[in-house]
Parts: sequence; structure tokens; C-alpha cells
Amino acid sequence: MSHSGAYGRGFGEKFGLAEVPSLLTRVLRKADVAVTEVRSDDPVPRYTEAMPREDAYLVAVQLREFPRHEYWEEGRQVPVHDLLAGQTTFYDLKRNPVACIDKPYHGIFFYIPRTAFNLVADELNAARIGELDYRPGAGVSDPTTLSLAQSLRAALAEPQRATRLFVDHVTLALATHVAQTYGGLVPPIEPIRGGLAPWQLRRAKELLTANLDGALSVREIARECGVSVSHFSRAFRVSAGMAPHSWLLGRRVERARSLLPNRRLSLSEVALACGFADQSHFTRIFTREVGVSPGTWRRTLGGP
Repeated sequence: MSHSGAYGRGFGEKFGLAEVPSLLTRVLRKADVAVTEVRSDDPVPRYTEAMPREDAYLVAVQLREFPRHEYWEEGRQVPVHDLLAGQTTFYDLKRNPVACIDKPYHGIFFYIPRTAFNLVADELNAARIGELDYRPGAGVSDPTTLSLAQSLRAALAEPQRATRLFVDHVTLALATHVAQTYGGLVPPIEPIRGGLAPWQLRRAKELLTANLDGALSVREIARECGVSVSHFSRAFRVSAGMAPHSWLLGRRVERARSLLPNRRLSLSEVALACGFADQSHFTRIFTREVGVSPGTWRRTLGGP
């Protein structure tokens, strides 16, 4: 993970944290979009350290109530607000944001540079956005950002189990939602409603099936299909009835069901053959999708 002051280890250091869970994706070509989780149950009171100015935003989802959020932009303190668990706050990195950290805190921060917003607009054939509309230091209730942040908590806890496909999907959705809701992004009046052409859907499924570990990115699959990232994500859902990463999970489980009757293979070997990080990851996903654990399925349904 990069040492940038706006995400990853460099960002954690601004809070006095030596290590922080973080994820980085380049679903939008050369635009880094990153996610960092920061948490301290007993912080040493301090002000966050200054970050290099850049044309980018931090979109923070609060996972814990933070009363009396004292916050400064350009050296001027803004009105104090109580931040509630589940609320979203915005920090403009062009405006030298500084906060007082004097109480327990827990939040997930999305780093979104201007280039990412521009690429989202370009892929939707929409006008590029200006500045985000937000109240400095205040939180807003946004179920979409909260849901997207919550969906990444398991990936942040165990990044080795997170597929690039899933992280790409969530970060692209977050950047698009923020651009539309707070930046005034307006997609074309007549958006593309159709799905992928049969050959495109077939090619996408071939690529996903050949890379069950999820190491292939959305951008690489979209390029193979000759479409933009944003169009591919929407069109695949139309054609397949689900997002690419959900379809991939289904294929992993399907592959596992075909291998489990072979008792010469251990459960851990089946897990690795199907693209899961390890046996516990396999067990959790298989149980969620099938309703019983792989071991139980093998004993009762998997045949001799």
C-alpha cells in the first residue's frame, strides 16, 4: 500500500496509528481510489497532521459516534457538530483539513482524487463535476455510502481474501454515487439500457471462470469486451442478473460442488482449487450460498 498521506500507512500516521487496514484500486485507469479504516478506542488527544494539498476528497463513513467534532479548514475552525454512527463526512484535501482527535473513533475513509471523478463522468458521457456540495465538519445520513463502506469491512480485515473484482465494484459505485449525489453529475437523459452482446457476455464469463481467484480486474474484463468500465458493470448485471463478483462467487461454489465428491482432495485443496483464500474462507462462503458447510455437504450429498 502506498505511503501517500491521504490513504494507507501514511494516512494512519496522521492519526498516530502505526498500522491501518487499507485497500487500493485502479479500476478507473490511472486514478488511485483507496479505502482506509482508522480506529482507536483510547487515543492520545492530538490534532491530525497536515496532509499535502491535492485536488482530492476524503469521504468518511463514521462507524462510531464522535461528539463535538472540532474541525478546521484553511486554518479556520468551522461550527462544531456531533457526528453520529453511520453518518458520512467530507474533507477537501485542497483546503488543509485538520481535526481534533480527543475521543474514541472508528471510521472508513475513501480517498477519491479529481481524476477519478473526471473518469466517471467521461465514461458516462456526462459533464465533469465541480466541487462537492457539503457542510464542513458536519455529517449527513447517506445509506448508500454506509452500505458500501460496511461491505468492505471484511475485505479490510482480511485483504488476502478480497477479490480485485469486488473491491473494484464497490469503489466504482462509491465514486459514482458521490459524484451524482454531491457533485451534481447528470448522466445522459437516455442512458444505455441494454446488456452485453452475446459474445461479450460469453467472453466475460470465460475470463471470470478462468480466474476464479478474482485477480482479474473489472477494467481488464471490460477492455476484453470492448466497453468502458462503467458500461460493463451495468450491462453485465442486465445480462446476467447480478454483478460480476456475485456471478464469480457462484462459479466458485459450483466448482467446489463438482470437486467435493472426490474424497482424495482435502477441503483445503478444494478451497484453493476454487479460488478461495483458504479453507475457512471457503467454508464461510459455501455455507452462506448452499446452506450447509462443505464438510456436511460432502458427507450427506457429495456421493461416495
